[in-house]
Amino acid sequence: MGTKTVDETGADTGAEAKNDDESVKGTDVTKEDAATKEAATEAGDSVEAGDSVEAGDSVEADDSDEAGEFDEEFPPAAAAKASPGVGQGAAGIVSVVLGLVSLTGGWVGTVASARQELTGQLEMQAATNASVATQLQAVYGDAWQASALWGGIFALVGLIVGVAVLVRPAFGDPDQVQTPWIKSVAWAGVSVGFIGLVLAALKYSDILLALPST
Repeated sequence: MGTKTVDETGADTGAEAKNDDESVKGTDVTKEDAATKEAATEAGDSVEAGDSVEAGDSVEADDSDEAGEFDEEFPPAAAAKASPGVGQGAAGIVSVVLGLVSLTGGWVGTVASARQELTGQLEMQAATNASVATQLQAVYGDAWQASALWGGIFALVGLIVGVAVLVRPAFGDPDQVQTPWIKSVAWAGVSVGFIGLVLAALKYSDILLALPST
C-alpha cells in the first residue's frame, strides 16, 4: 500500500512537472513570437519610411527640374530688354500730323496766302497799265504759291521727322528693339510727308492747278 501511494504521488508530481515545463515552453514560444512580430513590424516601418523619403525626394527633384525648365522657357521680366520710350512714338505721330497739315492746309498757310493776296492787290492799285496776266499772278498766283510753299515746308519737316524715327535705332543701344507700331506710324508719316511735298512742288511750279490763261 505504501508503495502505491508513493507511485501515485510520483506520477502526480511528474505530471505537474510536465505541465509546468509545457507552460514554460509555451510562454517562451509566445515571447519569441511577440519579439519576432515586433522586429518584423519595426522592419516594415523602416522600409515604408525609406520608401516615403525616396518618393518625396523624387517628387522634389521632379518639381525642381520642372521649375528649372519653366524658368528657361520664360525668363524673368527683369532680364528682358527695355523697349524704346514714348519719345519715338510721339515723334512718329508728329510726323503723320505734319504730313496731313501739308495736304489739308493749316492756318499758317492760310494767313500767308491771304497776306500775299493783299500785297498783290496793293501793287495792282499802284500800277495803272498792268496786264490781266500780271494782275492774276500778283493777286492770285503769288498767294497760291505762298500756300503751296508753306505746305511743302510742313511736308518736308514731317518727312524728316519720320526718317529720323526710323533710323534712330541704328544710333542707339543695339540691344533695344523698336516696337512695330512705332515703325508703322513713322512709315505713315514718311509716306504722307512725301506725298505732300510732291504736291506742293507741283503747285508751286504751276504744273498742278495753274492759273487760267488769259
